[in-house]
Amino acid sequence: MNGSTQQSIRSSAAADRVVSLGSGLAAIPERLLLAHARGEVLFIAGAGISQSAGLPDFRELVLKVYAKIDPSVYELISSIPRVACNQWSLDLSGLNNQQAAEVNRFIGRDYDVVLGMLERRMDGKSDGNSSVRQAVASELRVSGQHTSSIHQALMRLADRGGAVTIVTTNFDLLLEAAAKKVRPPIQAYALGGIPRPGRSNNFAGVLHIHGALDPDPARTSDLIVTDQDFGEFYLRRRVVPDFIYDAARLFNLVLVGYSANDPPMRYLLNAVAADGTRFDDLKERFTFVGTSEPDPVGLEDWKGRGITPIPYDATGDHSSLLDSLERWAALSAINGKRSFIDAEVKRIVGTNRGTASDADRDLFDHLIRRSASNECINLSALASKKKADLGWLDAIVEIVTENDWERR
Repeated sequence: MNGSTQQSIRSSAAADRVVSLGSGLAAIPERLLLAHARGEVLFIAGAGISQSAGLPDFRELVLKVYAKIDPSVYELISSIPRVACNQWSLDLSGLNNQQAAEVNRFIGRDYDVVLGMLERRMDGKSDGNSSVRQAVASELRVSGQHTSSIHQALMRLADRGGAVTIVTTNFDLLLEAAAKKVRPPIQAYALGGIPRPGRSNNFAGVLHIHGALDPDPARTSDLIVTDQDFGEFYLRRRVVPDFIYDAARLFNLVLVGYSANDPPMRYLLNAVAADGTRFDDLKERFTFVGTSEPDPVGLEDWKGRGITPIPYDATGDHSSLLDSLERWAALSAINGKRSFIDAEVKRIVGTNRGTASDADRDLFDHLIRRSASNECINLSALASKKKADLGWLDAIVEIVTENDWERR
C-alpha cells in the first residue's frame, strides 16, 4: 500500500469519526469538535433556544398577534394542530377573501407570508408603527425575559479564543443577558450594523441578522418578520445573504434551535445551498436535530439541503440538547476548565481500555487528537500517574503518529 493510499484511508476514517461526550448525549462529528478547538465554528441560534425562557416560536407569535388584532381569524387558526398540512380544511364561510387566504397560508406554515398579508390588510403598508409590528414587539416584551441554561452554554461555546461571536435570528436580548459576566462586555449588533465576517477579533458580538428588539418600548424596532422584510434584506439589499456567504467560507456554521420548516431556516438554507456546488471553499454546515425516534428520512432531507444533521433525543423537553451543549462547553479546548478536563482523563484511564465504554474511548482519543504536543505530554503524564494500562498509552502513541502523518 503506497503513501497516498494510506493517507486517503486515514482521511476517510477521520471524516467518519463521531464523539459522544457522554451517555445519552448527541454524537458530534469529530471534525466539528476539532474545528471548534481551532476557533473555526460559528453558531447560529434560532427560536428554539428561547422557548425554555417563555418566548414563542414563529407559529405561536403569529397566533398571539392575531389574538390581539383579528380575534375572528384567531378563533379558527388556534384550532389548527401543529401537524396540519395543506390538506387540512376549515369552514371559512364567515371570513372575507383576504382573511381566508391568510388562514390557508397559516395551514401551509408560511408564517412570514401570513404576517405580511395581515399587515397589508390592517395597515396598508409596512413600517415600524404598524399594528402588526407593535403587536409583535409587545408580545416579545411581555413573554419571558429570563435567560436559560442553553443561552449560557452557547455563549461559552461562542468563544473563538480572543473573540466571542454568535449569530441569531431571534429578536430577544437573552444571549446578551447570558454574557453579562463576560469580560470585556459583549456588544450587540443588528441588521446593517453587523460587522463583516473575518478571522480577526474585530468580528465579535451577538449578531442579530433579523433585527433586535429595542429595550425601550417607546422606540421602534426594525425586525425581519414578514415576507416583504425577507425580500428586502435577502433579495434587494442582500444584507443577510452576503453575510452568510462570507461566514460560510470562514467558519463551520452550526445551527441550533431550528426546525426544518422554520421560515428563517428556509431563507438561510437558500442563502448558502445555491453556492455549495460551485465554490469548494464553503465550510461544512451542521444542525442539531431533535427526534423522538430514529428518522433516517428526515436526516436525509437535511443532508439533501446541504446541512449535516446531528441528531439527539428530543424527549424530555430537549434536555439532551442542553446536556450535550453544556458538556461540550465544559470540555472546550478554548475555555473549558483545565481541572475538569484532567479529572475526566483520570477517570477514564482508571479503567482498562479494553473494558471501557465506547464513549470514554472516543472522548479520550479526541482529547489527545485535539491537543498540541505539550498538552499531549501533560495528558500522557496524567495517564502514567494513574498507572493506566498500556492500551491507553498505546492509543496516545498511535494518535500522535497519526497527527504527524496528517501534518506532512
